[in-house]
Parts: sequence; structure tokens; C-alpha cells
Amino acid sequence: MGNLDLRTAFRVKYVADGAAYLDGGSTSGLAEGVKLVIRDPAPANAKPGEPAQPVVVAELQVVSVAQASSVTDIHNPKREVKPGDLAYLTTEDAEALVQQRALSSTRMYPQVITFTEGDPADEEAREEVPRPPLPEVNRARGRIGFEYSSILSHGSAGMNTSELGLVLRSDITRIGGSYWNLSGYWRGRLESQGSSGQQTLQDLMNRTYHLSLTYDNPKSPWVAGVGRMFLPWASSLETIDGGYFGRKLSTGVTAGIFAGSTPDPTSWSYNPNQRLAGTFVNFEGGSYDAFRYTTTSGFGVSMIHFNVDRPFVFFENGVFYKRFLSIYDSLQIDHPSPTPNVPNPGTGISRSYLTVRVQPIERLSLDFNHNYFRDIPTFDLALVGTGLLDKALFQGFSVGVRLEAVKNIYLYTDQGLSNRSGDTKNSMNHMYGVSWADIWHSGVRADLRYSQFDSTFAQGSYKALAISRNFRENFRWEIQAGKQAFVSPLSTDNGSKFLNMSVDTDFGGHYFLMGGWTMNRGIVQNYDQWYVTLGYRFDNRWKNAAK
Repeated sequence: MGNLDLRTAFRVKYVADGAAYLDGGSTSGLAEGVKLVIRDPAPANAKPGEPAQPVVVAELQVVSVAQASSVTDIHNPKREVKPGDLAYLTTEDAEALVQQRALSSTRMYPQVITFTEGDPADEEAREEVPRPPLPEVNRARGRIGFEYSSILSHGSAGMNTSELGLVLRSDITRIGGSYWNLSGYWRGRLESQGSSGQQTLQDLMNRTYHLSLTYDNPKSPWVAGVGRMFLPWASSLETIDGGYFGRKLSTGVTAGIFAGSTPDPTSWSYNPNQRLAGTFVNFEGGSYDAFRYTTTSGFGVSMIHFNVDRPFVFFENGVFYKRFLSIYDSLQIDHPSPTPNVPNPGTGISRSYLTVRVQPIERLSLDFNHNYFRDIPTFDLALVGTGLLDKALFQGFSVGVRLEAVKNIYLYTDQGLSNRSGDTKNSMNHMYGVSWADIWHSGVRADLRYSQFDSTFAQGSYKALAISRNFRENFRWEIQAGKQAFVSPLSTDNGSKFLNMSVDTDFGGHYFLMGGWTMNRGIVQNYDQWYVTLGYRFDNRWKNAAK
């Protein structure tokens, strides 16, 4: 593929107060969060007659960037950083920049069968199955607990980290008899040891939570919500950390505004300094027992540091007929601001998703899906390999079938076909699975899954077996084991074997205990992780509900 004129070394121009100024900026591919290292080509402890091996004497991380210069924080210095030192991109960031340069903003991208949770199109299609709305139960349910976790990494960079955190899960409707509701989950770090204050992978995953306080009174025309959430009428937009405010103009018609930052590092368009604001109108009607529809349209603007990045319009539509037919579509059109690194594609469709699900009989369902995005996703690259980014890499057509062959035994498959600019052949992707909901009336559930894809972009496979058992509502255990492989010209082989074990139980009335252990033995990731959570489970009803 070549280096595409990629610049990997930058000279330190100036040093002051723990910061180093480099002679390269956004035009050279640098961006906030990019990591570099300073190497000493001739260390003082080199033995005479032996070739000197460069030694890393400091680590840098970009915190601010202009077109031709950037500012970095200095971490772990083994000697004083001086003007004239050369800072080199880390291997991971260099590979990411190669990928970004290799794929222009107008090219197409490959479909990738998911490695962990199932085909993303399959999951999103099933989320759109019409369901009767839940009744207002005037109920406070949830969990709050303290969690202790530890990660032991193996290999040359082996280290041990431990964290003490807090976990909250809430489903509280009509708080105190009002029409305010609190729902979602949150987990955060209270104390950490062994991480040197650096942001960890767990910190990034913790930022994917949703927790929101919403107001919806059937006798009032006003609706509102604050927190970290999706806009209820347009879930295809990014997660926002902010709020919305709207008014019901008439039966089935709601209009409003929304604004907030976009903090979720798994978002398709992620930037820690990005903000969204816009307006919307929603029309919905029909009955869950027959035909139902919902359609949302609106416009907004995405900003970086309060500078306009791209204005956009969005559309989200759903048509449903009982449980027989479900059609869902989302689309965004935008006009990105020009950047020095990537040609401006102009006004056009930036992403779209369409799924059609048909269930002709109770035991059989069929899914037809198409996914497209124009621009390179900007999710946090540190999350590659966690299974949280699979949806961002899915593009093309796929067909899924799910069949209950005999009672409690389900067979399912997804077959996808896609290509990207420059491919010499289409990518055929396959996923097969079988699940047994109640093995010989023991209550044990098993799920066996295999997926494989082969294209000029990459080759890979995923095999996994999951076994779980619920004992009433107060005890659950699960074991998952498998093997995955992913080989690409843009990355090294990250093949690994993994084993996950978890237990969740209630004891002593309202108290609960959760625990788990994960073992991963791979080329890139080689670690053991375990956690224990002890907390309080609440389940109460409001005595005086609003009328």
C-alpha cells in the first residue's frame, strides 16, 4: 500500500512547563489525542562495539493542534526534553493515519461480520419490532453498588492496575408521583492504582453510559429531558450530553429543539470537542394492534470548539404492521467544512440505514438490510477489539433468517455482500448460529456462533460458545469461550482465545453480588481481568401517584 507520503517524525521547537511544541499540525495528520515518543538514538549506557538501540526517553500526547504546529503534554520523561529532539508517531497512531490517508472521504467501506454480539444489522432490525408500550407502573427499580476490578497484563509491557468504582442502574417512573422519570445506567471510577493517572480502556468504556431525567405528562403539551441520551424521536443521531425541549402541537405531532456535547467514544462521528444543536418535528400515529407509523425530520449543526464543522439535515422513519412487517430507515445529508487533509466531498448523503423485517409465521423471520456511510468513522481507536465498534464498520447488503426448527431450538444466519473503492472482488461475509433455549428442560441456555469474512480489505473469523442459566430471578451464571482472528494490511494479526465467566445473585433481601473473570490470550491483547460488585437493589412503588 505504501506510506502515502505519511510524515511520522516531528521536531520539538520549544519546551515549557511540561509541554513540548512540535513543528507539525493538522496538515501533517496530527490531531488531539495522538501519541508520540521521543527516542535517544545513542543512549549513554550502550556497550562499546555493539550497535546502539534507540531508547524511549519521553512520551508525548497532542492536546492542541493548529495547521502547522501543535502542543503536546510530556509524560514519563527519563531525561529533559530539549528543542531539536525528534518525536515519532507510535505504531498504533501511525497505522491509523495510514488508514485515514488511504481511504478518501468519498470512498466506500467494507462490511464486517461482528465478532462479539451478532450481526449489527440483525440486532438493530430486531430492536425495531413493534412492541406494546409499557404501562406506567409508578415504580422505582434499580441497583447501586461499589465495584472493585483488577487487570493483569502479560507480556513485555506487563502491568497490574486496580480500580474502585461506583455502579448505578435506574428505572424510576413518575418520581414521587410526578411525571418525571429517571432511567439508564452509569459506572465510574472513584480510585485507581497502577495507571499513573492515564486514561484506561475501562475509562473509555465507562463513558458509553446513558442516564437521563425526562418529563412526559399526557395532560400537558410539554416534553423535556436532560442527561446523557439519544433524542427519543431520532435515535440515529449521536448520543448527546445535554437535553431537549419540545411541545406537542396536536395529536401525534411533536416539535422541539435539542443541544449537547457528544461524549460517547463509540459514536460514528466522535470528537471530544464536538457539540450538536438542532430542531426536529415528529409525526406518529396508528395502533400497536394494527398499522403504526412514525417519522422524524429536522436540521442541525455540528460544531468543533464552537466553530461550524457541518450543517446537516436528518430523516428517520418507521412503518409497522402488527408483528408481520417492520420497516425502518434513517438518513443524514450534510456539508462538511473543508480540511487540509481530505478533499471536501460537498453536499451529499453522509450515512443511511434501511432494514425490512418480515415475520410470515411465528417461527420464521426474515431481515433485509442495507447500510452506507460516506466518511471515515472517527470513533476512539483505543476501543478497537472491545466489540463496541462493530456497527461503525458495517456497510452493504445483508439478508438474515431466523427459524425455530423445533421447540426452543433456533437456527439463524446472516449473509452479506459488499465492496469498497479499489476492491478487486466483492466481500462475501457469513454468520451462522444455533441456540437452545431450554436444554432438556434444565433451564440451561446455549448459543453457538460462527462468522467468517474474506475480502481484499481483511480476512477474519469468530467462533464462540455461550452457556447460561437463570435460577428464578435472583441468581444467574454465564460462561463464554471462543477464538477470534482478524488479519488486515492496516493492522497486525489480533487473533486471540478468550474465556469469560460471570455470576449475578441477590442475597439478604435487597442486596446483590456480582462477579466475573475474563481471560484473553492473544497476539495483541494478553491479560486477565476480574471484578466484584456489591450493592443494594431497590424496588418500590409510589404511594401517591399523580392523576
